Amino acid sequence: MTKIAVLGAGAWGTALAIQASRAGRDVALWARDPARAAAIAAARENTRYLPGHALPAPVTVTADAGAALDGAALVLMVVPAQALGRVLAALPACGSPVLVCAKGVEATTLRLPLEVVAAVRPGLVAGVLSGPNFAHEVAAGLPAASVVAAEDADLRAAGLALLGTPGFRLYEGEDPIGAEVGGAAKNVIAIAAGAVIGAGLGENARAALVTRGLAEMARLVVALGGRAETASGLSGLGDLLLTCSGTGSRNMSLGMALGRGERLAEVLAARAGVTEGVATAPALVARAATVGVELPVCAAVADLVADRITVREAMTRLLARPLRAE
Repeated sequence: MTKIAVLGAGAWGTALAIQASRAGRDVALWARDPARAAAIAAARENTRYLPGHALPAPVTVTADAGAALDGAALVLMVVPAQALGRVLAALPACGSPVLVCAKGVEATTLRLPLEVVAAVRPGLVAGVLSGPNFAHEVAAGLPAASVVAAEDADLRAAGLALLGTPGFRLYEGEDPIGAEVGGAAKNVIAIAAGAVIGAGLGENARAALVTRGLAEMARLVVALGGRAETASGLSGLGDLLLTCSGTGSRNMSLGMALGRGERLAEVLAARAGVTEGVATAPALVARAATVGVELPVCAAVADLVADRITVREAMTRLLARPLRAE
């Protein structure tokens, strides 16, 4: 069978390994920590990040990146956005095409994921897999859809052919920039959405923030060279709706905790997974500033996670902005 390498054994990497197996592929799931890889392999389950979902027989687990990459027709990079460059740089040489499944903006360079790939591994054929997907639902085989966005048509076709099943519907996308911005911005906006609910400010406030956040996302997509309509698709509006309303959203639940007055450090310390919106918020606002785009909602989140303002102060600031046409 055709082999797929999944690099990153968090919840989403594990779910994608299960999905690739469901699509009829041999899968190598790579975990950076040898002890963690051994534990997952022994239990045939990722008890820390995705408990309750057994790994099918075609999934092997390893801490040897070279072994995972050997013979792979497609590589899924499923490490956090802030670790993407570091992990890529440490990997052995690989000529296989890559789909990046991380969502965010690199804090130190303000690069989007594919810009990180281009800087660290020039010439590597790469795209992104992005959409409204909770890991536990994909692992369970519940219906879902996503986008394989890449400039390379062969990579788009390979992604659909190798990963898609009737229950995991994949679409081709020719706008990877738009998909990347959508994946990054939705996590930040979800923190805002959760914060207003946690603070008891109501559903009206959440709806307003999400809608204006979508407008911010679309402006930034266009300013960075993407297509405005991408913001209304699965990797934009679709992912935004899920992340701002689903109870399994790490970013929304973190926002709710902040809205209740909990301290950011304490919330993060109690979590096993990464909440990407925290690091992405200031980086996204800074990246937008380089192309002259204002992101008022995202800027409020950046100040909130930096403990410069409270949720109510953030709302007051947003409501006090000059009146304008929508």
